[in-house]
Amino acid sequence: MSTTDEQERSQRFAEQRDRIRAEHLKPVASRPASSARGLHHAALISSDVERTVRFYHDLLEFPLTELIENRDYAGSSHFFFDIGNGNLLAFFDFPGLDVGPYREVLGGLHHIAISVEPGRWDHLRTKLIDAGVELVEHSEVSMYFRDPDGARLELIADPLGEMYGSHVL
Repeated sequence: MSTTDEQERSQRFAEQRDRIRAEHLKPVASRPASSARGLHHAALISSDVERTVRFYHDLLEFPLTELIENRDYAGSSHFFFDIGNGNLLAFFDFPGLDVGPYREVLGGLHHIAISVEPGRWDHLRTKLIDAGVELVEHSEVSMYFRDPDGARLELIADPLGEMYGSHVL
């Protein structure tokens, strides 16, 4: 693709964002309240329950809060980690099913961003590096890495409702 084509494409996307923003993004004072109370849990798939528990509970220090049988698939586990603010990160395993490797697909998961206090961010960064987890840092407050099954996670030191110093809520 030529530089001119890339510039035209970028301009079209910018115009589309501007149109959507003008139509749907309301000032805080006139924005309606959400119909939701918050994220109860996001559920991912685990290929190995114990390995997942070691990663999230031991390495990331997200306490395991429950481990039960999945009501929809006999022998499968459904387990939860506390990610703060009354929110949970959940997992299922599906023993005996070939669910294949993690893939990013249209409509699928790109990443999960979890806010942590700045001091905790530094502590977890050190733990991840010491554990040999590859990570990419952005803007000195954000780090991306993958869990044992390949799901992309972000730990961000910005407070909830902020993104790189700007209020998004």
